[in-house]
Amino acid sequence: MYHTWMRFFTPSPVHHRLGLVCLGVGLQHGPLPAVGPRTLDHHVAVVVASGSGWFLGPDGRRAPVTAPALIWLTPGVPHHYSAAPGTGWDESFVDFSGPATATYTELGYIDPDRPVVPLADAAPARAVIGRIARAARPGNPLLEVETAAAVHELLVALRQTRADTTADGAPVLAALARDAFTPLTVAEHAARHGMTPAELRTAVRRTAGCSPKDYLLTVRLGRAKELLAGTELPVSAVARRVGYDDPAYFSRLFTRRVGTAPVHFRARQRVTLPGGWSTTVPDPEHKPTVSPRSG
Repeated sequence: MYHTWMRFFTPSPVHHRLGLVCLGVGLQHGPLPAVGPRTLDHHVAVVVASGSGWFLGPDGRRAPVTAPALIWLTPGVPHHYSAAPGTGWDESFVDFSGPATATYTELGYIDPDRPVVPLADAAPARAVIGRIARAARPGNPLLEVETAAAVHELLVALRQTRADTTADGAPVLAALARDAFTPLTVAEHAARHGMTPAELRTAVRRTAGCSPKDYLLTVRLGRAKELLAGTELPVSAVARRVGYDDPAYFSRLFTRRVGTAPVHFRARQRVTLPGGWSTTVPDPEHKPTVSPRSG
């Protein structure tokens, strides 16, 4: 015998402008009936927390599914899957759609080429799906907005808990961030990890959704923003701190990617935020306060 709870709804056109909308949510466990063969016009994230089964995609090959795992169902792609007979599995799912799915796919958060993704831990995604289920209670006036926000959170949670992130992607990204301010080429970064440039590109794109060059640039510019906002260092010194010996080139690059020149970025931060600069991560139990300016 299996147990199931699910609810489906239709967000209005205005809610689609939030980028993502939740179309349905469900929680099921037991020896569930097979799903499909079928084709959908929207995305579904199926999180298998325990148990095992199989997935059959359009290539006709049956792939094993062993919890914890994620099954991606993407629009227009035929699929067929089932929990193991007798034992079944524990699954939760969220149906969603919206224009932001294209961006999440481009960034690697949704991967149509990998319909079955091993997870290191299903608990974070399950917690988000639980919040969606609670928000889906009848009569909730904020249902569409709360569930839409949670779908964004779900995609991030699934990305963070992919099993392959810890195995190869996360250490590579951490090392790239650590060495981002050194004058190394992408090929030299790859060699440091015993990888070819192509292997490094694959690992970075899989985890960060961009090329190694763009990831390094993001780290450099992020640090440059921190130094501009929180220190009195000249722009030329900031440029050198983040790996650019030519301040003019740094300024042009910063302006092109950020949309404003470094000096203007600094001036804007100074008039926006009072207070000082700290390298300490705030403690949630002792939240920082901003004291009124004297004089």
